[in-house]
Amino acid sequence: MTPMIRLIAMDLDGTLLTDNKELPPDFWELANLLMSKNISLAIASGRPFHNIASLFQPIKEQIFFVCDNGSYVVEGSKELSINQLDREPIAKIVTKARALEKVYPVLCGKDLAYIENTDEDFARNALKYYQEFRVVEDLTQVDDIILKVSLCDLIGSEMNSYPHFQDMKDAYSVAISGQIWLDFTNLDGTKGQAIKKIQEYKDISPDETLVFGDYLNDLDMIQNAHFSYAMKNAHPQIRKAANFVTESDNNHFGVTATIKKLFSL
Repeated sequence: MTPMIRLIAMDLDGTLLTDNKELPPDFWELANLLMSKNISLAIASGRPFHNIASLFQPIKEQIFFVCDNGSYVVEGSKELSINQLDREPIAKIVTKARALEKVYPVLCGKDLAYIENTDEDFARNALKYYQEFRVVEDLTQVDDIILKVSLCDLIGSEMNSYPHFQDMKDAYSVAISGQIWLDFTNLDGTKGQAIKKIQEYKDISPDETLVFGDYLNDLDMIQNAHFSYAMKNAHPQIRKAANFVTESDNNHFGVTATIKKLFSL
């Protein structure tokens, strides 16, 4: 029996995309079939809007984008939610990050990212996600709507930078978003909170929601859906938190294979 699913939310890196950053070959046909059945689709990523939207240009006006880990939510071209960080935590994060080895802060604005270091290794790892960026002398002086602060930690975010920000966890979301990424948003600017907004907007319950994720920034999104799937390649904590685990990893198109199985397609 096909479950009653009205919303499908998918993380990108390590989830929907392969390690080579490619979509499953059957994605477009499947997406159009799902939308024809009045099922809402949401792409939920730590990436900025301009980057995500460019990947889904053919269906951009028909789907939801949960950007910058949930601090910016868009339906097509319509803004549903903007969650701005105050300057005080931004300055604290940037100042502390500067003192850490191989850690480079990025301020994620709605339309533009800001960096103050052009180290070659950092630029190679970070700027593939930020086509629109500006180099500035001092990130603490940037005057813009900042949705998220990301730390690119070339040593490893979970063991290197994350322990230095434990004092901020009660007041802000401090999410390990990948092997080299640590992200900061407001507590109500997370993927899980964004999915709640979409659910309320469309009158969809968690029992009618299917989500896929692989890393720790997907945790509260996983917790806001009955049909919560950790990828086979997911972080152990995500596998533990999810109600289900995909049979295939991201490189073997675990998301589309699971959807096809659930809907008997």
